[in-house]
Amino acid sequence: MLKVAVIGGGSTYTPELLQGFLERQDEFPLDELWLMDVDENRLAVVGGFIHRIASAHHARFKILLTTDRHAALKDASYVITQIRVGQMTARRGDEYLGKRHGLIGQETTGVGGMANALRTIPVILDVAHYMQHLAPNALLVNFTNPAGLVTEALWRHAPSIQSVGVCNVAITTKMEMIEHLEKQFGSPIHPEDVQLECLGLNHLSWFFGLKVNGKEYWPQVMAALIDEMAVEQDPLFDVQTLQSLRMLPNYYLRYYYYTKKLCKAQEGWPPSRADEVIGIEADLLTQYQEQDRTQLPEDMMKRGGAYYSTVATQLLNAHYNDLGQTQVLNVRHHGAVPGWDADWVLEMPCSVSAQGVQPLPTPPLPPVCAGLVAQVKAFELLTVEAAVHGDRNAAYQALLAHPLGPPADQIQAVLEDMLETNRNYLPQFFG
Repeated sequence: MLKVAVIGGGSTYTPELLQGFLERQDEFPLDELWLMDVDENRLAVVGGFIHRIASAHHARFKILLTTDRHAALKDASYVITQIRVGQMTARRGDEYLGKRHGLIGQETTGVGGMANALRTIPVILDVAHYMQHLAPNALLVNFTNPAGLVTEALWRHAPSIQSVGVCNVAITTKMEMIEHLEKQFGSPIHPEDVQLECLGLNHLSWFFGLKVNGKEYWPQVMAALIDEMAVEQDPLFDVQTLQSLRMLPNYYLRYYYYTKKLCKAQEGWPPSRADEVIGIEADLLTQYQEQDRTQLPEDMMKRGGAYYSTVATQLLNAHYNDLGQTQVLNVRHHGAVPGWDADWVLEMPCSVSAQGVQPLPTPPLPPVCAGLVAQVKAFELLTVEAAVHGDRNAAYQALLAHPLGPPADQIQAVLEDMLETNRNYLPQFFG
């Protein structure tokens, strides 16, 4: 039996995930899709909408809703984790934690990302430990933010479970670059013919190559991107930086390259991004309850996460059908990047087949990027130790290591604020 368990099945993203499985029914013969969530009311709303979509599109698999993690995980072939510990209220707290202290307020990086990781890592590891007994051969596919940090924790503290971290930024970037090339060629390009080269950490990576059927088109892509940003009023990155790097930084590198500018923008909050998403999700859940609705609302586009279903089902399909497809994923690289610590989890091209997820040989980044990667990886490793053991000194050092952290003489105040704000979700720190 082919069973997929989704931990966090009450997410507003889940209907999009369902669409991915519906589109792949012929190649990925799913028998059971289990949606598990701790929020029974939310699961009922999302689950009801999903049942209507499945019925309208003639799903050939069963959909089961549960609050019982044991039942969801038992004998699963694949486990997808897409949880948010503390829900959107906690995300809002992460953002305003940064703002209170004059730091970047963001859910996946800086002090907000660390707070998120401290809440989330123990819960994901608990899922992995359940899998050791209930689904020891399953592949755990983690979408939960901060995805790279969570995946690092899985590789270090649940090594017997196959795990991989997934993010939609790479595929979104790939599709945008395909659009640039299609304008030049005047003809459509199939995404599976395109290989995107990138390296770094999740939300801290750089793109530096794009091949179509093995032929390199990166110079043309970069030229088009530079021309585009040169005429934009508020571009993601300044032209001089792009010209110097000859690489495209991940969107989230704005927080590192333009810290003062983005901190100043926060002074206008509310609304923060979490405030906006809380409103978007409320509208989506209202629309999900419309009894005649069997299509995704247009408001899904406001939620973010473009190509989420494509990334998830493409990965599972490539693994199940032994396709050997190349995808950008978060895994321990085992020496695939020469000169970098072999036990680091990196975001990089990987081959996905029935044998698992194998990182592909990739040249290391130049010093201008590698130094930042090493610094943030040190933060990640310290944060994992803090989250797993409730180690306040490791947490202190994590903030000391992070380039977006507070000055040394303010770390203790920020750390106490972070822990107290999240006290209900941090038993490892409070006994």
